[in-house]
Amino acid sequence: MNEITQLHKLRIAVVAESFLPQINGVTNSVLRILDFFKSNGHEAIVLAPEAAGGPSEYAGFEIVRVPALNVKGLIPIALPQQLAKATLLNFNPDIIHLASPALLGHYVARFAKKNEIPTLSVYQTDLAGFANHYGFQLANATLNKFVGRVHSNSDRTLAPSTSACDYLNDLGVPGVELWRRGVDSERFHPEKRDEALRESLLGNRPDRTLIGYVGRLAHEKRIEDLISLDEQDDVQLVIVGDGPIRSRLERKLPNAIFTGFKNGEDLGRMYASLDIFIHTGKHETFCQSIQEALASGVPVIAPNSGGPIDLVDEGKTGFLINTGNPKEIRRVVKLIQQGSAVEWRRAARESVINRTWQAINLELIGHYLQLISKKKNLRSELVA
Repeated sequence: MNEITQLHKLRIAVVAESFLPQINGVTNSVLRILDFFKSNGHEAIVLAPEAAGGPSEYAGFEIVRVPALNVKGLIPIALPQQLAKATLLNFNPDIIHLASPALLGHYVARFAKKNEIPTLSVYQTDLAGFANHYGFQLANATLNKFVGRVHSNSDRTLAPSTSACDYLNDLGVPGVELWRRGVDSERFHPEKRDEALRESLLGNRPDRTLIGYVGRLAHEKRIEDLISLDEQDDVQLVIVGDGPIRSRLERKLPNAIFTGFKNGEDLGRMYASLDIFIHTGKHETFCQSIQEALASGVPVIAPNSGGPIDLVDEGKTGFLINTGNPKEIRRVVKLIQQGSAVEWRRAARESVINRTWQAINLELIGHYLQLISKKKNLRSELVA
């Protein structure tokens, strides 16, 4: 596959429904593929929502901003615009990569179909699940249909987990294939464990178990499920990240330490310094923070739904539970506390060590080349 990517230098248009300055799973995965494109000599352009403070380029690639609707508590929602068509026609891409397509992605997918440009979409956001969580059951049904239409307009859809593949197949989306996420196992490494950091977090109670959540602080993440854990005397809870409900969570979790947003080496040290990582979001299509915790040698507690099911090896690298049940949380925390810390950390690390971004992105280029070849062959048949 390395020889293939060296022989084929592609022009790739990336349509991202979320991008810098917003930091989330969609943005992070787009950044990783852009880094890969740059290091392998591919040309790229990014269409992304307009956002205050957002960069106009990344890794030397132009970021074209399209008007967006700002909804309180949510990321900017990109609106379909003629600008997108003009940008794509001028760039003349070999393929269009649709990152978590919504309104803008749907618009571009239809345009690409008419202009015979191959498209690959990456399913990353459970829009219908979020709507259901916020109490919009009617929107849930509508969004399911919308997701099916959007991805059916794409030549191929990549999904990050078996549950996501099943969901899309049930919606009747053709050409769904599994494409997991990579993890930087050097940035996230057990050797980043920082005893000075642990001491600052645990204070005069070094005997306590340090349990952390890393991610966006938003309603759909269900972080209030951690209230019972925050009240547990032998635990120190750490909340890493920021978001629209931070002040509410600070009131609900008075004993927790809120560090705010962390990245780079600071984030690597934070993960590795934990004893247990916990995630409470039930609508995760993948959950990259789980992989980062595992790479850091930290056992994981996560919901028994969605993406985490593929990532956590029950009883070996952590536990999958109903995180809305305080008794279940206490039960599995105790099991981890009673187990061998060395064994938990070894198993966690080994479970993801081979999931490099290099390997994952080589798979992506393989998908691109298949779709480009298929489109060229179809054109040749039509001409003949």
